[in-house]
Amino acid sequence: MNNIKDVRFKELLKELAAEFLNRASTRSALLTVTNIELSPDQRRATILLSVMPREKEHGAVDFANRHRNEFFEYIKKHSKLRFLPHIEFAPDLGEQNRQRIDELLATE
Repeated sequence: MNNIKDVRFKELLKELAAEFLNRASTRSALLTVTNIELSPDQRRATILLSVMPREKEHGAVDFANRHRNEFFEYIKKHSKLRFLPHIEFAPDLGEQNRQRIDELLATE
């Protein structure tokens, strides 16, 4: 039962993060929310981002982390969540590795 709540919570955070970043970003890079990593006690959430072009990844993740307080306010305004975890944005290294494997396989 708890697993279903976690999935719903992650999906809601993912949707809200995507909407917020779409509104707040300068559109100099394409930001995609790929996954949410949630601690077992739901006190910490890491929102994983895929950034294109890859050269702008560091700046885009810094941008997202600088706007965390605004994101909290956005969550409060657009959801009925009572408890908000500590949120961090990070690059999705798994997605980068998958893309690199695809590139390597395409060259063979």
